[in-house]
This record gives sequence, structure tokens and C-alpha cells, in this order.
Amino acid sequence: MYFDVFNGDADGICALIQLRLAMPVSAQLVTGVKRDIQLLDKFTVNAGDQITVLDISLQKNSSQVEMFLKQGAHIFYVDHHQSGEIQQHPNFTTLINTDSTICTSLLVNQYLNGQYPLWAISAAFGDNLTRSANQLAASQNLKPSVLEKLKNLGIYINYNGYGSCVADLHFAPDKLYQEMTGFKSPLDFISGNPEIFRQLEQGYQEDMRNAQLVTPEYHNNAICVTILPDTVWARRVNGVLGNDLANLNPARAHAVITYNPDETFQVSVRAPLNHKNEDNHPGADQLCSAFPSGGGRKAAAGINHLPNDQLSIFIRKFKDFYS
Repeated sequence: MYFDVFNGDADGICALIQLRLAMPVSAQLVTGVKRDIQLLDKFTVNAGDQITVLDISLQKNSSQVEMFLKQGAHIFYVDHHQSGEIQQHPNFTTLINTDSTICTSLLVNQYLNGQYPLWAISAAFGDNLTRSANQLAASQNLKPSVLEKLKNLGIYINYNGYGSCVADLHFAPDKLYQEMTGFKSPLDFISGNPEIFRQLEQGYQEDMRNAQLVTPEYHNNAICVTILPDTVWARRVNGVLGNDLANLNPARAHAVITYNPDETFQVSVRAPLNHKNEDNHPGADQLCSAFPSGGGRKAAAGINHLPNDQLSIFIRKFKDFYS
């Protein structure tokens, strides 16, 4: 049996689209909201099963990987988040690169020798890897109008992945993938399924208008902290708002905080884009990993469930970390 396990954001979805265009199989889909990354806990395997895992941290799933390998499964794992120690096993194939300029869809594009680069470009834009997206786009000689469509689609797919649960989203990630897969390029999807594109676009624009009316809780030259209201639209927009603020104010670190239904907070952190490629600059993953349920990558990380009584502690550490 085949299992396709993927993050419910633009990077995970676009990575799987590329792989299944090149290597079609009938697989059980396993995914969830963007912050739902311990996806290997959601199913069981038998000896000989084939598992493809895309865009979720190996470090957060290492125990399940070890168990599945002991049970005789074969795993192909592609990711750009924290990996921890990578297990060596004859049934375990990895393609992992945590460089701040790479994402899972770009890794898959390299693996497939550039068969479906437009999907990788959209995913890179969705992950706010604008420079990497533009570099790949330059090799394709794309018109500015085409590049804008790819960028918007990536942002909208990424936006759709945020929320505390699938019910918060416009489309469940597995359903959105099923609507998109089979199209050889994002442009074919946009023209072939315009209603879904419109729904994503309208939802994104409306939620961003709401978010832009919120006054930051605290800001100075180094950081900005924004606490959004306890609403569904706020849970949907927290990640893409962080990307937008980072692009508008690249010298600052940004933290966008939303309320979870369980009375904890969800935190999205964006490191200053101006220091993105500096190895000695502190990474957002380092800060967020200091809290339970925290993790991510150097440029963008988060905390899934920050206890209410630790909010002031996080803000203080955030200020100190990036001061």
C-alpha cells in the first residue's frame, strides 16, 4: 500500500503534485492544517508499504519513522525543516536540506530534473522564498503577468493551510490537493478550475483587510508583535500576515499571535529578512524550539500551543533574542 503524507500548505501540496505527475500511484492521503506536522501518528503500516513524506520535520517524527522501518515499511522523506540525526537504514531514503533558500517543492523539482518547475515556483512564493522563486522563474523566461499568477496562487494555497483545525479552512488540504493534482502547471489549474482559485483569492483578500486594521501590540526598530483577535479569520491569516509584514519591514523580526480554542496561543515568527542568509544570525527555529510545541526553520518558525501564562515570557524572550 502507498501512503502520501504531506504538509497542508503550498509547499507540501505542490511537492506532491510534482511527484505524482512524474510517478503516478494510488495512495492514501495523510495531511492536515499547516501546523499539524506529526502526521505519521495518524496511520499504521505493514511490511512492504511505501510511504512518501513531504514537508514535515523529521525531528518531530523520528520515533514514528523508526517504528515504521522496524515494521518493514519503505520511506522516502523530503523536507527542509529541522531534521535532527538522520537514521541510516536500507529502506529509508532522504532528501533533506535545511538551507534558508530552499523548500520541499524546490528539492522535488531538483529530484525530478525540473520536469514541473512552475509548481515549484508557486510553492516557493507561498513559503515566502521570493528570491529563490524568482531565480527559478528567470530560467523559464516567464512573462511578469504569468509570474504574478504563480506568486498569487502560492500565497493563496499557503494561506488556506492555516487554522487551528480543518474546519477553519476554506478547503481541507487533501481535497484541495485532489482538485489540483493532474494539472501539469499552476496556470492550467487556474484556467481549468477558476472557481476554486476565486474562492481562495477572495478569502485571502478579505482576511488580510481585517488583519491590516489591527494595531501592533508592540514594535520598535528590531521587532514587531501583533496579537490578532479571537476569530476564525485571524487563525486563517496568521502565517501569511507574518510573511507580509516581513516583506514590508525586512529589518524587523515579526511575531503574529492568535488565540487557540483550547485557551492557548499560536505564534508565528519571522526572522528579519535582511539577515536571512547570515549563518551567525539567530534563527526563528532556535527561539521557538525553546517552548513546548515549538519548531520550524531559521527564517520562519512557530509555537502551536503556547500556554496563556507564558505569553509575556515569550514576548520578553522575543525582544531579547532579536534586540
